[in-house]
Amino acid sequence: MTRILLSMLALSGALGAAADALGRIKLVTLPVRERVEIQLDHERATLVEEERIVPLVQGLNQVDFSWANTAIDPETIVFRVVGEDDKGLDPRVLAVSYPPDEPALVWTVASRGSGGARVRISYILGGLTRSFSYRAVAARDERTLALEQYMKINNAANETFGASRIWAGFGKQFLRPIGVNEQREVQMERFADVPVRKTYTCDVVEFGYLDRPQNKLRVPMHYVLLNSQEGGLGRAALPAGKVRVFQDDGQGGRAFIGEDWGRHTPLDDELRLYVGVAQDVVVRRTIDRNTRKARSGDLFDLDVVLKYEIENFKSSPVTLDVVEDVNALLAELMGQQPREAQWELGDETTFPGGADAQGTGARRVLLHAPLPPRADTGAVEKAVHKLHLRIRNLW
Repeated sequence: MTRILLSMLALSGALGAAADALGRIKLVTLPVRERVEIQLDHERATLVEEERIVPLVQGLNQVDFSWANTAIDPETIVFRVVGEDDKGLDPRVLAVSYPPDEPALVWTVASRGSGGARVRISYILGGLTRSFSYRAVAARDERTLALEQYMKINNAANETFGASRIWAGFGKQFLRPIGVNEQREVQMERFADVPVRKTYTCDVVEFGYLDRPQNKLRVPMHYVLLNSQEGGLGRAALPAGKVRVFQDDGQGGRAFIGEDWGRHTPLDDELRLYVGVAQDVVVRRTIDRNTRKARSGDLFDLDVVLKYEIENFKSSPVTLDVVEDVNALLAELMGQQPREAQWELGDETTFPGGADAQGTGARRVLLHAPLPPRADTGAVEKAVHKLHLRIRNLW
């Protein structure tokens, strides 16, 4: 437990010699904390600021601060006199000393008079940490959701704090006591009617196959939220944390869908929440053509066509996002290559709109396939799309 121990020595006349002999005098009565503020905005460092009314006498005073069994970083301890000096004390810190082999330090404080002075002591404290979690409840139609954000404070610092002002670095502040080895959870924010977009994605590199012998790809589903004011959020970056996802069951209850680990999401960025694998969207991926075209010397190009046979057994239309990593495709066809693939989209590509300009990069191509719902009779229309790639300058 941290404690402030005071000794007051008036170094004048004969008392000066007595002071040298007495050294540090520890008092039994400790000044209580008048105010505590805990800042948890840094993931690995917690800043604590505490204010106390310290009684001073005219002359020189010694303020003893010790922190046995508490993970205070001694290099970060700062002592400041704050508030109005209405008593004319004019307190000033003259020196600081560190007793050997003891978790303590001593400030020498000069005062022009006697009375109480408000001081602020700040330090970095280990063992006092925070983590974030979320609870998302999607509407029945999966077009909006309610998002609740929680912060859990874990006090393993071997220190008790009374009513303390707690701030996470964003959002509102909370006034809460925190006991030793106590965990305390507070709700930070609640966002209602957040627009959400449900996506269906196949990516053989990231998600793999659901049934490799039949070339069936796994199709994970995600809820996608935009951390912006237009997206119903946008007050601050969303820290990483576990997200438990529910859905309104239409009968006054909530069905648990699953949980995901939400990544740190800056403003104007997207948060993707995994909500399971689609069983009613079936995708078969095959290599329809793989031919070499000689260029000069040992150089050649690959002309590749990938075929996707897609069936939507849902009663509503969906759009399937199809992702191909061209480097991984080249390794699938020829083994691992020593350099990045040089490629271009061929004219036999049948996906509407071609490659997505925003989602396509140097090695990744993103395409979209709109799928009609199943018919009222239960019949399902099979959509067939092709991706045509020319991979150049191979040897």
